[in-house]
Amino acid sequence: MQPISEKINAPGLGEIDENSGLIRLDVSSDNIHKAGINGVELILATGDGKVEFIVFADHTLAYVRSAMDYAAYYPVHPVKIEKPVKAVLMDLDGTSVRSEEFWVWIIQLSIASLLGDPKFELDDDDIPFVSGHSVSEHLQYCIKKYCPDKTVEQAREFYFLHTRREMKAILDGKGRQDAFRPSPGLKEFLYSLKNKGLKIGLVTSGLYEKAYPEILSAFRTLGIGDPAEFYDAIITAGFPMGRGSAGTLGELSPKPHPWLYAEVARVGLGFPFDQRHHIVGIEDSGAGISSIRLAGFSAIGFAGGNIAESGTIGLCHSYCDSFEEIEALIFG
Repeated sequence: MQPISEKINAPGLGEIDENSGLIRLDVSSDNIHKAGINGVELILATGDGKVEFIVFADHTLAYVRSAMDYAAYYPVHPVKIEKPVKAVLMDLDGTSVRSEEFWVWIIQLSIASLLGDPKFELDDDDIPFVSGHSVSEHLQYCIKKYCPDKTVEQAREFYFLHTRREMKAILDGKGRQDAFRPSPGLKEFLYSLKNKGLKIGLVTSGLYEKAYPEILSAFRTLGIGDPAEFYDAIITAGFPMGRGSAGTLGELSPKPHPWLYAEVARVGLGFPFDQRHHIVGIEDSGAGISSIRLAGFSAIGFAGGNIAESGTIGLCHSYCDSFEEIEALIFG
């Protein structure tokens, strides 16, 4: 594992330099690819190691690792922004709504219950691994570190117990008042996109039962109305799989896999792949930035999340501090 010390031009990724946050590897983590062997020119990885890029002379493959034992390879497509921008795909947690602290707290409660220790607290260095990915991956990380004798299935039982209790309390007006705070400027940004005729898709790795009350709560605060009527498409990780009920695909294919962004654009909004340069995605997490890029869209990083910490800033077309900056980028 080595830092990048010179400019690299990788097919699909574009120009990468020492400020990208990416690192160099000699061998891919699955031991299939080695730099300098069988046409592999170099191997790069995001700073958090979640995604590895196998660079050949004329193409690049992305290897998305999995804490749940189901990794996958994807082609890396070149991206750019072509005007006019026709659609904006927006992350929920951290981008549209400030809620990461709440969901990290739920993870902490779940592990505390699993350990039987109500005083348990996560460390600061756990945060990049318990936000931005699927529930199961968050829990798997904690189990590996804090209670390797336990299982994800046991942790998920506590997770949904705490989630359902807290979500009901919030919807009843009795829960944490600061749980779901709309990001500054969200209302003005959304209305600006609407007024200019752009399609808007909401994309989250969160399960429906946690994600929809979250955006509904934020919309109530803003006085916008029903998010199902406002957005042109909303996609979540679906419904949890459990005994006695049918679940939906979502725990093994969330961000940083491309499928949520690909599906909301192609199926939800009806844009064919050859129109992808007219679409941008906005994310505050490294997993989300990777997901947007692997789906073939330009990614706009939004400050306040873990993009810098996860080593994915080099995958961003731009990195912005506010919706005003993003709006200027889209329409400028």
